[in-house]
Amino acid sequence: MTVQLQRSATVAGPVRRVRRSKHRPIWEEQPTIAGYVGKTVALTLIVLAVLYPLYTIVLTSISTQATINAAGGLVTVPGEITFAAYRQILSGGIVTRATLVSIGITAVGTLLSTTVSVLCAYGLSRPNSFAHRPILFLLLATMFFGAGMIPTYLLVSHLGLIDSYWALILPTAVSAFNVLIVRNFFMGIDQAITDAARIDGAGEWRVLGQIVLPMSKAVTAVVALFYGVGYWNAFFNAMLYINDNSKWPLQLVLRSYVLQGVTLPGSGVGQVDVASGAVTGLPVKMAVVVMAIVPVLIVYPFVQRHFTKGVIFGAIKG
Repeated sequence: MTVQLQRSATVAGPVRRVRRSKHRPIWEEQPTIAGYVGKTVALTLIVLAVLYPLYTIVLTSISTQATINAAGGLVTVPGEITFAAYRQILSGGIVTRATLVSIGITAVGTLLSTTVSVLCAYGLSRPNSFAHRPILFLLLATMFFGAGMIPTYLLVSHLGLIDSYWALILPTAVSAFNVLIVRNFFMGIDQAITDAARIDGAGEWRVLGQIVLPMSKAVTAVVALFYGVGYWNAFFNAMLYINDNSKWPLQLVLRSYVLQGVTLPGSGVGQVDVASGAVTGLPVKMAVVVMAIVPVLIVYPFVQRHFTKGVIFGAIKG
């Protein structure tokens, strides 16, 4: 028997043992020491490139005029510290009012836009919804074709929204891109879960509110972040539709004062008050920049953990 097996093995050729490779794909391999060092250096340089301008702006905003004069402009080495610039712009002038306007517009606009986007996405994610495909194609068309600035301005004007806060919200209330992200996320939810809820007697509103939305916190948070940052940073619509400077948002004040050097009435900016020691010029400009940046920096860490999951999962499904 042994001789026959050896002969058959000889006739059939040598037996090759197929071994599974113990090596993982290159992207799963542990990096070498050189790789660790290279990544550390690259990430450190990127972090410094981001933090250094912010550090300079914040330090300049809390420096005295003498420190700024000694530095010849933006301050990089701490000197005498004062918060006179912040007290000056928050003393009840146009900057304070513009900050409140931006907060109100961002809060109302984000809530409205997120709500409308979720409702639209949920309707488009149901295969048997009314006019599903035509509405979806119409929504996609808005991503590639727009009416233009003049027709949009005429529409806002005929609706009586000039010098109205709604002119800063309604023209950009819905983003087709955000709706598609939420729609794709909804389509990735197991259909059996929603079908079971309907069998138990739940209506569409209850399915959306108690089943779909709790499972979609990540994508909802990401979309709300997109809308919130967009409303907070927007200034162009205000420049077109708001003629009353008492209704200007903070970003338009920032553009007018910091970039164009316009003296803002009622803000105390541009007026030298030697007796009170008020700081004017560059420190006040940098203080306005800090006020425009800080809210986003505060909110972003709370949403960042949902960012990758929400965007990537919503993008690859559907």
